Amino acid sequence: MKVIVFGGDGFCGWPTALGLSNVGHEVVIVDNLSRRKIDIDLGVESLTPIATIDDRLHAWKEITGKTIRFFQLDIAEEYHLLRELMRNEAPDAIVHFAEQRSAPYSMKTSETKRYTVSNNVNATHNILCAIVDLKLKTHVIHLGTMGVYGYGGQDSAMIPEGYLDVMVPTDGDYVPRRILHPVDPGSVYHLTKTLDQLVFYYYNKNDGVLITDLHQGVVWGTNTDLTALDQRLINRFDYDGDYGTVLNRFLMQAAIGYPLSIHGTGGQKRAFIHIRDTVKCIQIALESPPDKGERVRIFNQMTETYRVRDLAKRVQEMTGAEISYLENPRKEAAENELVVDNKCLLELGLSPTYLDKGLLEEIVDVAKRWRERCDVKRIPCVSLWTSSEGKTTK
Repeated sequence: MKVIVFGGDGFCGWPTALGLSNVGHEVVIVDNLSRRKIDIDLGVESLTPIATIDDRLHAWKEITGKTIRFFQLDIAEEYHLLRELMRNEAPDAIVHFAEQRSAPYSMKTSETKRYTVSNNVNATHNILCAIVDLKLKTHVIHLGTMGVYGYGGQDSAMIPEGYLDVMVPTDGDYVPRRILHPVDPGSVYHLTKTLDQLVFYYYNKNDGVLITDLHQGVVWGTNTDLTALDQRLINRFDYDGDYGTVLNRFLMQAAIGYPLSIHGTGGQKRAFIHIRDTVKCIQIALESPPDKGERVRIFNQMTETYRVRDLAKRVQEMTGAEISYLENPRKEAAENELVVDNKCLLELGLSPTYLDKGLLEEIVDVAKRWRERCDVKRIPCVSLWTSSEGKTTK
């Protein structure tokens, strides 16, 4: 298949592009390289050194003999160029990673809030407009987030895969309905993903666009077998308070002797997935498209759930690192339950990568190798969800 990977230079997009190319798909990367610009704006770099996109693609061609083409394009702002690209390429599928992915970054300032909304929502809408305008049969695979469901639940009710079966009262009776699961975004970033859901719902219902929306958990890990082939292919390792995901941050902190930073009680329960499984899930979704007329498919893309403090204790037992409890900058429940239905991807063939000491040690080794690139001033999270007067717990 011909596949366009929007956002293919990023943390999830790059290993996905390599993975799809490696199994024989024709891959085109489209990216505005904004993540690299945000590094400059924030004054912090990936812990691992990232080659230029040209060097990355040259290395992939040199090592494997496979070609990945690249177009630098801002799909949220340059619709006419996006439409022309889609017309020329007529892809069988697109993988949509082209969204600002950090909740803390989305909450930093009014500027980052507005950028996150305009970039993420416009990118999604422009892709769908182009597909409809050009009458393409392209399958859209979108990387969403488990965060659309929210993390305020104090009970153990299972979160279904996107839809909820309810009984709606009528005159003296009830009728069954299947509705999108009620959303509860916890940041502007998560808000954009809930808006994506409605945009997908509309274009699927109105224009029959084939869509798979993958609600992904927190990603951990850095490399896949393919990004580890050559230093020029190495993947990002974000450790800073804006972009570093929690387990990667713990492992990096342990590697440099910095206390593991737990915000609040650490009772927040989250869904997790290794970056290798992200790539597997995208391939599974790509190669198992929905049928014509099928409603938006929503899969929960995760493999395990853990409380943040339990992850910290696991890293502490492995490395001897200290644990530091800090004030939580987020407006969220101090403790929550999280039970997730993820049977669809498992039934389609996902063999999960579970939290394993060997893999954890692998990440620590990567962090130790590049520890001199770490700026410890960038480790703390300084993005606040609300003023201190407005903080509440549920």
